[in-house]
This record gives sequence, structure tokens and C-alpha cells, in this order.
Amino acid sequence: MPALPLPLDVSGRPVALRAVDLDTFLHPRSVAVVGASDAGGKPNSLMTARIKAFADERGARFHAVTPVYETVQGVKTVPSILDVDDEIDLAVLLTGVERVVDHFADAARHGAKFAVIFSAGFSEIGVEGRKLEARLAELVRTHDTRLLGPNTNLNAFSEFRTDLDGPAIALVTQSGHQGRPIFQGQELGIRLSHWAPTGNEVDLEFADFARYFADQSEVGVIAAYIEGFKDGRTLMLAADHAARARKPMVIVKVGRTAEGASMAQSHTGHLTGSDAVTSAVFRQLGVTRVDGLDELLEVSAMFARTAPPRRSRRGKPGRKSRSAQESSATATEQGNAHGVCVYAISGGTGAHMADMAAAAGLHLPDLTPATQRTLHDGLIPAYLRVSNPVDCGGPPVMDERGRKILDAIVADAKVDIVIVPITGAVDSMSTPMVRDLVAVSETTHKPIFVVWGSPVGTEVPYRDGLLGSRLPVFRTFANCVTAVRAYIDYWDFVGRHGSPFADVPTEPLPAARKARRLLDAVEPGAALSEHESKQILRAYGIKTSRDTLCTSAREAVAAAARLKGPVVMKVSSPDLAHKSDAGLVELGVEGATKVRATYAELLRRAARANCTARIDGVLVCEMVRGGVETLVGVSTDPLFGPVVTLGVGGVLVEVFEDVAFRVPPFSAGEARRMVDELRGAKLLRGVRGAKPVDEDALVDVIMKVQRLALDLAGDVREIDINPLLVRPHGAVALDALVVKQ
Repeated sequence: MPALPLPLDVSGRPVALRAVDLDTFLHPRSVAVVGASDAGGKPNSLMTARIKAFADERGARFHAVTPVYETVQGVKTVPSILDVDDEIDLAVLLTGVERVVDHFADAARHGAKFAVIFSAGFSEIGVEGRKLEARLAELVRTHDTRLLGPNTNLNAFSEFRTDLDGPAIALVTQSGHQGRPIFQGQELGIRLSHWAPTGNEVDLEFADFARYFADQSEVGVIAAYIEGFKDGRTLMLAADHAARARKPMVIVKVGRTAEGASMAQSHTGHLTGSDAVTSAVFRQLGVTRVDGLDELLEVSAMFARTAPPRRSRRGKPGRKSRSAQESSATATEQGNAHGVCVYAISGGTGAHMADMAAAAGLHLPDLTPATQRTLHDGLIPAYLRVSNPVDCGGPPVMDERGRKILDAIVADAKVDIVIVPITGAVDSMSTPMVRDLVAVSETTHKPIFVVWGSPVGTEVPYRDGLLGSRLPVFRTFANCVTAVRAYIDYWDFVGRHGSPFADVPTEPLPAARKARRLLDAVEPGAALSEHESKQILRAYGIKTSRDTLCTSAREAVAAAARLKGPVVMKVSSPDLAHKSDAGLVELGVEGATKVRATYAELLRRAARANCTARIDGVLVCEMVRGGVETLVGVSTDPLFGPVVTLGVGGVLVEVFEDVAFRVPPFSAGEARRMVDELRGAKLLRGVRGAKPVDEDALVDVIMKVQRLALDLAGDVREIDINPLLVRPHGAVALDALVVKQ
């Protein structure tokens, strides 16, 4: 039966994930292998044996399909999957690329619920492969069989250890080999429950598996290695689904250096690179991004081995007043509410770790005076530091003092997280220290992060003590700090998160009709003039400067007189986007004589800048003073669609590159966090005696621009409000550029 159409937002994108019965894929009642073999040690024979074992483990009926052998794995074969006299839940296609699409067509005609194509040779090899993949995609579109691959492997059917307990890692990779180090984490006692190798994602994609894994009770964290997402909206929906299930996502996303399209006409478009947008979406939806596979394993294992923080005495993170004054905390400062204590047997080790933690924005508060007195009262010599980091000097960990020191640290009211770096394995110290760490971890809800710095990795305290415990363990200081930062950021995110898809608009505002009338008058890819662009902004309730479009010097003089004071004069043309660069803006023009002369001069400059440019006239604008120049804009990302950009700097925004991105839909709280992310946020909050500006007004503009971007997603490619002058009271768009899709 055809699936029901998914609900869409006003931009035409889905607001819900499709339902895929992956239980049937992972727990089939019948399995058919096309290209089955058990001839010697050939790859197909090994894969057939693996699928047969997978079917047997689940009590599934096994069918071998091949015209070559009479029996495979002790099962009588049939020459074609169409000859299988049984319902097929899962068809695994092991044939070469030259025949595999035909075999998929046969599996689909038979009515197989799922199929896996192992073969490579599709879009990854060029034009001919893309044609073959397009044919495969058409078969998927016209049949009910769900497809994993092509260009995948059989990692989904791997044997997982069943002797490990606790929440597990569920793994999604687009490269089987890149997932192998995570799978091997089981050898370190790290539980893994699922592995989905998605390959080219003609059909089944990251989001399908992420949604399913988030709903599994045994899964504690979703880890992924991704080369490219199939769809930006489904990624966002999957991340939102996982957040609502309180299941962290940790992702390696390669391609950091890939840039967006180079045809951008606006500042906004030039500033937006596809990878920067992906990182922004990750921050927006609580996804932890890491770079290395070692980080992926260790940070994911940390989430699986720790519980959410309990911080009722200081209130839940993120529950702040919405006033501009109280919105000034940066993301790092919000993390500072979590107190981190570093405890080491060496002053150098403690100082090194504390330095790295502080550089990552972690908060290392001094322990309470009572705790410091306890530590110096017969536990740690008085000449050693115990404020934070805590240095015990070494010998105390060898006797009963070691446990008492740990108990005192975790009992301190200022401590939420403890980091214990062990840089070298000295058995006389590391053995009792590990024993005490494991024992204390079982008495507290506060996570204890342990670094085992020995490069050997065969020591008994590490192998049997730490790896056999529920403690998160790291091999490097850097990975530990990354994990602590991720822990704090993720649970702060969960504390404030509300699904942005719950009330996303499904119908455009009346303002969209007026905007489309203006856009209909220009060719695709063309820009509107500033005068027309500001009309679109005003339709969406965004305040602009008071302007008059003048087509003669006499009109300009009259317009300047009405504004009573110095004015700004600038050329209005859809073909001259960056007017300041071409000298087409004059500030502080006053008096009829000066206005007439400026009018004529601006037209001469425009002709020199572009003799074929269409000139609507000259805008005479009010002179607006006082405030901070910002940019608010929209660009179109090929993966995510509309992207909202905020920057500080006005015409110099591309020099400073101080920008933040969000992908609609997002809340006003996320708009405030865009402000928090800017290095120049201090300018908005008042420096050197300047008054703070109206951040509420800035957030209001961001939210209105977001709605405009959603309503006109298919009509507008870029929007540039630059500068948007944010003043102590209100915000005014002084210039604007809208580019048609």
C-alpha cells in the first residue's frame, strides 16, 4: 500500500520523518541471498555464510538464489528470486553491478520488503554509474521494496557481543571501513548494538536509521561517520527526534573545506559555506561534531556511560529570562554553571589538564573552604594545592587517603564533574587509584572522566579496572576535554530544547503575495533594487529608513526638505548591488544646491560603474544615527534550503567574518543564541561607555526574516539587510538587497 504523503511546511519541506519498518529489516522472518555461493573462500561464499548465520540467529527461513549451484549452505537453490515460493522480508544481492539492478527489479516484483545491494560502481564512479543509479532510484520510487545501498557492505549483519551491559552505541556509517574502529570498541568493553552502513543512500538514509535507533531502549547514543547527507531537512528531523528521546548524536562529518556556490551576489551568500551551515545545524539541534574516529568512539562511549547531570540546586540550564539584559551569556558562559574539578597525582599533570579545560571554556571553580580544609587535614600535605586543580602528590592514593580524597571532591557543592588524568602507569599508585575511582563512581551521580595516558594500554588497572567499569575512559587529554564540553553542551541543549517542527507555518502570510508581485517582474537570478527590496521587508513588518525614490533633481530637493536635515542619497538600481564600493552613496547631504549636485554626480558615477545598468532613480533617505551596524540575511544552501545569517560589521562584515547561521525553523531562543555566538556581541551590549542596543528588536528582525525565508523559499535565493542598524530602542534596515531564485 502506498505510504501516506508527509506533512509539509510552507516552504514545501517535510515536518515529519517517514515511517520505515526497520524491525523487519533487522529481524526478518525470511532471507534470500541472490548470488549465493559456498565455493571455497571466495568473497561471495563468506558473505553468504554470514547472512545464513544472521538468518539462523533470528530463526528466519533462508533461501539461496543462484543458477550455478544445486545447494548452498545445505539449502537447495533456485535460479531466480522470482522462483522463491515464500514471502521475502530481506533480499541480499551479491551479484556484480552489471546485473544487480535487474536482480533488484526482480526482488521488487516478487514483493521483497527490503533489499541490500553490496555492489559498487554507481554514482561514485561517474556519468555511467549515475545513470545506473538513476534507474535504481526509479525502481525504488515505483515499488514498495526499501533499499539499503548500493555500494554498501554487510556490517548491519555483524555479530555483536552480548556479554556487555549498559546503554549501547548505535552506529551509522557511509563507509564500512571507517566504522571498524567503533565496532572494535567492543574489545574495550564498549557496548555496540547496531551498525547501519548506508552506502550511496538511494533509498534508506541516515535519518531513517537515526530515528529507529533513537527509539530503541538499549541505545544510549547514536554515532555516525558521514560523507554527505542525503537531505538537510531529514537530518534536522532525525536530530530533533533523537533530542526529544534524549539520545545524543556524535558525528564525524567530512568535507570541512567544501564551499557553497560561488555565484552569490550578496554579502550573505559569500559568507555561507555548506560546511559552516552543517556545523550550525549541529549546534542548533544538539549534535556533537568531532573530527577523528578516536574522538567518535570515546565521546560516544562517554555518553553511553554517563547519566544526565542533576543540578537542581542551581536550576535547570537554559531557563533564562528572555530580556535582552539576561540574554548576554555566551554558550561558553552557560557551560560555566557546571563546575569541573581536576584531580591528579602530579602538579604538572593537573596544571596541564586544567589549562586545556579552561581553554575549552570549562569552568574550574575553587573548591569550598570546607572541602579544602578536609583535604589538608591529614589527606594531602599542606604545601600542595587543593583549590582546583587538586594535587595530592602521589603517595596518598596508595592507602585509605586516596578514597577519602575522592569522596571529599565529589561531595563538594561546587563540583559537577571530576576529571582524573593518569599520565603514566605506576602500578603501585595506579592500581589502588583505579580501584578507588571505580568504587567512588558507584556512589555518585556526578560523572568522573578518567584519562589513561600510558601508550602501552596493556596494564591490568586499565584493561581490567577501567575498561571493565562504567567509567568514561580516554587515551588523550584532548579527547577528554572534548567529551566534557560535549556532555555539558548537550545536556544544556536538552534542558532548553523544544521541537521547532511542532508549530512550523504551513501557509504563507498575506505579505507573501505582495512580495511575489515584485519578484514576478524580474528574471530568475536577478536582483531587485533597494527600493523594491525594502518594500518586501516592510511587508513583513521590518522597519526600514524613510526613503523617497526620486527620478529628478527637483524631486530629490523636495524629498530632502521633507526630511528636515542632512540626508543620505544613493542610486537605486537592481544591477548595482554593492553601492558603497562604487561610490554610489553620499552621507550627510544638506541644502538644495548640494542635493541637486549630488543627484547629478551619483548618476554620472552609476554610468561609469555600469553603463548598461538599469537606474530606477536616486533614493533620498533619512539620516539614521546611533547604534551598531549588523547584517541579517538569507542564502540558499543546496542541502538545507534557506539559511538565516547574522553578522556584525555592516559593509565590513566580510572582513570580520563574524557571523552565525541558523536553518529554519528555529525559535526566538535560537535567534538569541545566534547573537551570543558573535565575537562582536560585546559591541551590542555596550563598550567604552556606549549604550547597549535593543537585542529584542534584533531578535524580532531575525524571526521576521526567517518567516520571509520560509514563505518565499521557492522565490528568493538571497536576502541582504546590510546594514541593519540596531539602536538602543529598535532596529532599522538602512539598505536591502533581494535576489530572485
